[in-house]
Amino acid sequence: MTGTADGDLNDQVSPKTAAALRAAMTRLFEGRPQRTDGRLTKENLYKEAQVSRATMNRANAILAEWDAHLAAHGKTTPGEARRDATITDLKKRLAKKAQECTLLENKLKAAHTAIAALFHDNEALRQQFDKDASAVVTPLRSRGPRQRR
Repeated sequence: MTGTADGDLNDQVSPKTAAALRAAMTRLFEGRPQRTDGRLTKENLYKEAQVSRATMNRANAILAEWDAHLAAHGKTTPGEARRDATITDLKKRLAKKAQECTLLENKLKAAHTAIAALFHDNEALRQQFDKDASAVVTPLRSRGPRQRR
């Protein structure tokens, strides 16, 4: 370890290994994994870079960048963020449809009540008509199609 201002952040890995880890880190952050499921874990970082865990653990500066990125952006991958946004959108749409269904059910119940009342009134009128045999019923004439003048 050297006595630079970086202190213990000096990488104790070769430039080739550091480049592989940085490339893997970039792929994982951008949601373009090649060798893993893309979750933002250190296990995926070393597997994506095709180095051992011990080698990755010696890359102090890269691990500090990794930790800083996760602290700033969270552990959600771009794919997970898209999935979460889709789920949120679907939940909103479902809630709206549920509200519409409730409104329609209430309208249906109101129509049912009105139809039942009209049926009851109709039955009462039929009974009244049957009792009063002298009543005259005038049928409604069918208008047919409207004629233009």
